[in-house]
Amino acid sequence: MESTDIPSNNIILGIPSENHSQERMVSLVPKNITTLKQIGIEVVVEHDAGMRSGFSDEHYIEAGATIETNRSEIFKSAHIIAQVRGPSKNSESGQKDIVNLRNDHIIIGFLQPQFSLKEIKQIADKGSTSIAMELIPRIPKAQNMDALSSLANLSGYKAVLLAASLMPKIFPLMMTASGTLRPAKILVIGAGVAGLQAIATAKRLGALITGYDIRPAVKEQVESLGAKFLEDDLSSKESETKSGYAKEMPKEFYANQQKLLLQEISETDAIITTAAIPGKKAPVLITTEMVSNMKSGSVIVDLAAETGGNCALTEADKIIEHNNVSIIGTTNLHSTVPKDASQVYSNNISNLVSHIVQNNNAEINLEDSILKEVVVTHKGNIVHPLIKDLSNSKKE
Repeated sequence: MESTDIPSNNIILGIPSENHSQERMVSLVPKNITTLKQIGIEVVVEHDAGMRSGFSDEHYIEAGATIETNRSEIFKSAHIIAQVRGPSKNSESGQKDIVNLRNDHIIIGFLQPQFSLKEIKQIADKGSTSIAMELIPRIPKAQNMDALSSLANLSGYKAVLLAASLMPKIFPLMMTASGTLRPAKILVIGAGVAGLQAIATAKRLGALITGYDIRPAVKEQVESLGAKFLEDDLSSKESETKSGYAKEMPKEFYANQQKLLLQEISETDAIITTAAIPGKKAPVLITTEMVSNMKSGSVIVDLAAETGGNCALTEADKIIEHNNVSIIGTTNLHSTVPKDASQVYSNNISNLVSHIVQNNNAEINLEDSILKEVVVTHKGNIVHPLIKDLSNSKKE
């Protein structure tokens, strides 16, 4: 068993501010500091790190944290660094943080390791242990650390509100003196956490909802929220990984899936797409032809935009107009509600740090059922099997 031991008398968790222009969250909120102090962790927070999320320096000081004005000093003093966007997911200033890493650092955050191999190699060369929050396995033991699910809940909710704000009609049935307004028809593709929350939100707003997923097991969940489940002959028990994520399917599967969706999409007012495969490009489920057949004024909110999008026309962080249909390629929708997003993410971080820190030591046990899934670099090497294979194939 490999381990990284931190002096038992002085474990420091550093919380730098998020310096990417599109990030409004903070990785730890004041309420979690008390719990961490009880297990021997001191917290150092960069000045104004929580300001954009609604948490002032005074809130952190009252909770028992120390405020540091110099970002470099946080990296010098801390043994564990927690971020929302780790250095490899911060194209604007991540390189400056990599320079500050040490061989005894444990850095935790969203790292986007599959798409940032150069930066991951740099972190490995520093000797730092890096932990990718997006790789938390969906197993009962790790449920309270599952940041993707925590934030997907918020994204699903906001996606529906975004669609509602851009559509030329309202969601609910409405009877007026001058006539009846029909409810909007909404299609939610992907019934994971974001998709189910989108269904629940659209239902509360009064829309008629259809849900679709390749996993037959979610049909009951979709219907329990008041949506119709789009039946097909394509669903497969082999469509889910042991970690609880969707698998990449053969090209023929997606071609047949597009045929199934074509008719449904032509009758839909808004589509929320959430189909993502960790470490892979998002599957294209909506073709240009399908968009051309949609109603004028329809809206697509593509929550998979960061990894290419479920719609062929999606562009990350842009709104594309095609045949009077709006395709919204949002990539950080949960950050538009930064206070709540920070609170749930902070709980995930606190639970993960508590899992690592035992008896006033931080130990990285690569045989642990959770850590073996999330540790990307350790003691100078890329140790995650998938990322290691990707890195080696890139060298060849």
